Amino acid sequence: MEKQGHREMGMIPSEPHSHVKLLKINRELLVTHIRNTQCLVDNLLKNDYFTSEDAEIVCACPTQPDKVRKILDLVQSKGEEVAEFLLYVLQQLADAYVDLRPWLSETGFLPSELIQSRVVVNTDPVSRYTEKLRQQLGRDSKFVLCYAQKEELLLEEMYTDTIAELVGFQNESLGPLGSLACLLDHSTGVLSEQGETVFICGDAGVGKSVLLQRLQSQWAAGRLEAEFKFFFCFRCRVFSCFKEGDMLRLQDLLFKHYCYPEQDPDEVFTFLLRFPQTALFTFDGLDELHSDFDLSGAPDTCSPWEPAHPLVLLANLLSGKLLKGAGKLLTARTGIEIPRQFLRKKVLLRGFSPSHLHTYARRMFPDRAVQERLLAQLEASPSLCSLCAVPLFCWIIFRCFQHFHSVWEGSAQLPDCTVTLTDVFLLVTEVHLNRTQPTSLVQRNTRSRTETFRAGRGTLRSLGQVAHWGMEKNLFVFGPAEVQAAEVQEGELQLGFLRAVPEQGLGGEQQSYEFFHLTLQAFFTAFFLVVDGKVGTQQLLTFFQEWAPPGGAGADSCYPSFLPFQCLKGSGLAGEDPFKNKEHFQFTNLFLCGLLSKAKQKLLRHLVPAAALRRKRKALWAHLLASLRAHLKNLPRTQVEGFSQVQAMPTFVWMLRCIYETQSEKVARLAARGICANYLKLTYCNACSADCSALSFVLHHLRKRLALDLDNNNLNDYGVRELQPCFSRLTVIRLSVNQITDSGVKVLYEELTKYKILTFLGLYSNQITDVGARYIARILDECKGLTHLKLGENKITSEGGKCLALAVKNSKSIFEIGMWGNRIGDEGATAFAEALRNHPSLTNLRAEDASPGLTDGHLANVGQPPEAESSQPLMCLGPGLADVPCPAWPLPERACACPHARSVGSGATKLEPLLARLSTSSCLKSTSFVGRGHLQAAPSGSFCC
Repeated sequence: MEKQGHREMGMIPSEPHSHVKLLKINRELLVTHIRNTQCLVDNLLKNDYFTSEDAEIVCACPTQPDKVRKILDLVQSKGEEVAEFLLYVLQQLADAYVDLRPWLSETGFLPSELIQSRVVVNTDPVSRYTEKLRQQLGRDSKFVLCYAQKEELLLEEMYTDTIAELVGFQNESLGPLGSLACLLDHSTGVLSEQGETVFICGDAGVGKSVLLQRLQSQWAAGRLEAEFKFFFCFRCRVFSCFKEGDMLRLQDLLFKHYCYPEQDPDEVFTFLLRFPQTALFTFDGLDELHSDFDLSGAPDTCSPWEPAHPLVLLANLLSGKLLKGAGKLLTARTGIEIPRQFLRKKVLLRGFSPSHLHTYARRMFPDRAVQERLLAQLEASPSLCSLCAVPLFCWIIFRCFQHFHSVWEGSAQLPDCTVTLTDVFLLVTEVHLNRTQPTSLVQRNTRSRTETFRAGRGTLRSLGQVAHWGMEKNLFVFGPAEVQAAEVQEGELQLGFLRAVPEQGLGGEQQSYEFFHLTLQAFFTAFFLVVDGKVGTQQLLTFFQEWAPPGGAGADSCYPSFLPFQCLKGSGLAGEDPFKNKEHFQFTNLFLCGLLSKAKQKLLRHLVPAAALRRKRKALWAHLLASLRAHLKNLPRTQVEGFSQVQAMPTFVWMLRCIYETQSEKVARLAARGICANYLKLTYCNACSADCSALSFVLHHLRKRLALDLDNNNLNDYGVRELQPCFSRLTVIRLSVNQITDSGVKVLYEELTKYKILTFLGLYSNQITDVGARYIARILDECKGLTHLKLGENKITSEGGKCLALAVKNSKSIFEIGMWGNRIGDEGATAFAEALRNHPSLTNLRAEDASPGLTDGHLANVGQPPEAESSQPLMCLGPGLADVPCPAWPLPERACACPHARSVGSGATKLEPLLARLSTSSCLKSTSFVGRGHLQAAPSGSFCC
C-alpha cells in the first residue's frame, strides 16, 4: 500500500493551486501515514476552519484511519483555502508527520501569504515532550551548584573550557577536541563505526560533570549543532540505588525515573524506537557504580519491552543492543576502561592550562586588581598553582582566597609556607563550620581554628561516620537510614558537605544524600579514622591494604595502565576485580597522612587524646615506610647503559603523595634511603604537576646522582618548577610529552647551568618555541657533558634552529640530537649542515619533517669527505630508491655498536632509510659534509650524520 502511495506522489494535478484535488489523489497515502489527528483538529479549530461540531464528529470515529478519512472529507468540503491550510500544517509540523516529508518535498507545495499568516500550534506529543525536556534541562543546568548548597552561580558566567584531547584505544593522542559539538561529530576521532559510546575520562575534579552540564544547557537553549529531539541525562551512581531484584522496562526507566510525557507516552516511546538517532543519553560517573559490575558481562536484552534490572538496561544501552544509533556519552575517572566494542570515541580531559586558569580567575574575580593579586600569589606558590590545574581544587583554592580577602580587609595574604591538600580541605571545613555562627554587620567572627573544630566536633564525627560507612561499602549515595544512624542533624545537612541526590530511585519520596565530591568523602573518612576513639591501628590502616601487595604485580604492572593486557593482569590479589577503581581509597590514605602529620597535632590534640594520637601516628609511619620499601624491592629492574633502572608504577606515585602530605623531612629521608636504583622511570603514571612537589620532597635527600624519566605525564611548567630541589642530583632528565612551554625551559636553564652535570635532556612533543630553543642552546653551551638532546615535535622554526645549530657546532660532547617534527626551514637546515662539518662527537641527527623544503643547495659546498678507503658503506634510501654507494671512512667503535647498524660486508655498514623527503641527488650530496667518524646508523626514517 505504501509503495502504491509513493507512486501516487508523482500524480500532481494539472491545476497548480488545486489543493483539494491533491488531497483526493493522495488520500490513501495520507490515511496510511497520518497518525496524529488531534494536532490537525487543534489547528483547524484555532483558525476557525473547523467548528466544535466538526471536532466532535472526528473524535467520534472509532479508529485512527477513520478519523483521518473524516478530516479529509470535511476539509475537502470546505474548499481550497482549508485544504491548503491542512497541507501547510503537515509541512510546518514535519516532526509530527515525519513519514510525509518525502511526499511534501516532491509536491513542491508553497503556501500563499494568507495561509502563512495563520498560526500553527504544535500539540504533537513528541514535540510537547521535547519542549518539556528542554525546559527541565534548561532549569537544571542553568546554575552551577557550588561547594556550599546555598551558593549557585550561573553556568554561562562561570563555565571555562578545559584541555580536552581525542585519544585512541591506547590513549595515544589524536589531536585536540575542537568544541563540544565535536563530541557528537561523526567525522573526527571515531575509533570504531560500530561503537555506540563516546567515553570521556579524566581525573577526579577535572570537569567531566560540568562539561555534561554545559552540553545539557546548550541543547536546552537550542544552541547544540547536533540535532536531537530527546536528551536523557543520568548519573551512574543512581543505578546503585536499585535493589538486586528490581526490574524495569526501558520505557519506565526513561519516563518514570527521568521525565514523564504529559500526553500519549506510548506514542512518544514508539517514535523513540523508530528514530533512536534523535535521542542523546549522558551517563555521568561510571566509576561510582559498584566495583563488581562488569559491563561486558551483563546479560543481553534486545527487547525494549522486556523488564530487566536497570544496570542491565545501562549496559545494553551503551553497547547498542537497545536504541542502536542513539548518541551516548559516558564519563569516568582515569583508570576506568570499558570494552572496546562499546567505544566510538574516547576523550581525555586534562584540566586547566595556564590560559584557562587566567580565564577562570577573571570569571571568579571581576575586579582586575584582585585578579592580579591572586595570580601573583599563585605564581609565588607553585604547589597551590599546580593544584589549580584541576578545576575542583582550583575552585576550592579560589574560595579560600576569597575567605582570606574578606577576613584581612583585602590584603589577601595566602600562607607563605607549603600548603598541602589536607591544608586546603581543613580550611574549607573551617569556613563552612563558621557558617553556623550568627552573622553581624559590625563584628567579624573571631573564633580560632581550634575553637571552630572543637565546637564542630560532633558534626564532623557524624559526617565522618557516614563517609566511612560508604567508603567501606564502596557506596557514594546514602539513604535516610544511614544518615539517621550517624545522627546527622537537619542543620548539619545544610552546611554544604552533603547534598540531596537530584534523582529519586525506587525509594519513592524518601530523600537520599551524597557528598559534594568524592574527595570530600575521602577527607571525612580519614578524619573519622583519626578522631574516633574506637578506631584501632588495624582499622586505621584498612585502606592501605588496597595498595598493590608486594610481589603481586611486579612484572605485569610495568606497562601503561591503558594497555589491554594491563586490564587482565592488573595489580591486586588473585581473583580481585581488575576494573576496580581505588582512587577514593588512595585519597583517604593521603588525608590520613596529612591529618596525622606533625603540623596538625596542635589542632588535633584538642579532639583526640594525646596517647591515641601518638599510637596512630607511629603505626601509620611504620606501615608507610615498610610498604614503600617492599614496593620498591619488588619492582622490575633492568640494566640500561650503566644505569640500574627501575620501572615505577602509579602506586609509587601515591606513596610519594602520602609522604609529601606528612611534610616530614625525617619520613622523606627514610624513604629516600629505600631507593637503590639510580634510574627512576615514571612514564605513563598519570603524574601531574603537584606530584613533582612530592617527588622533589623525597629525591632531594638522595646523595647519589640519578636519572629521572617522567615522559608521557601531565607535568607542565609548574611541575618543572617544582622539580628545582632535586636538579642538583639529576644527570638524565626526560620530560617529553608534558605540555612544557618556554617558561618551563627557562627554569631548566636557570637550574641545570648551576650544577652542569646533565648528560641527557629529553623534551620532545612539548610546546617549545624559538624562545625556549635559545635557552636550550645556552644549556648546551654551559653543560659540557651533555651528550643527548631530544627536541622533536615542538614549535621550533628557523631562528631557533640556527641558535641550536651554533650551540651544536661549539659543543665537544653532543652525541645525538633529535629535531624531527619541527619547522626549522631552509635557513635552519643550512645552519645544521655547517655545524656538522668535521664535528668531533655528533653521530646522530634526526630531522625528518623538520625541514620540508630542504634542497640540494643546502647541503652542497659544505666540505669534502675524508679520503675514501677500500671498503665503502652503503646508504639505503628507502622504498623506490636504489642503495647508493658513498665515499667511506672508518666508523668509530660506538657507532658500529649501534643496534640499528648491521654488517653488509668486510669493514662496511649499511645505513637504514636516511633523509626523509630528499631526492637521490640530495642524499648523494649529503655525504659531502660528513666529517671523519660521523656516520651513525639510525632507525628508519631518521636523519643520520
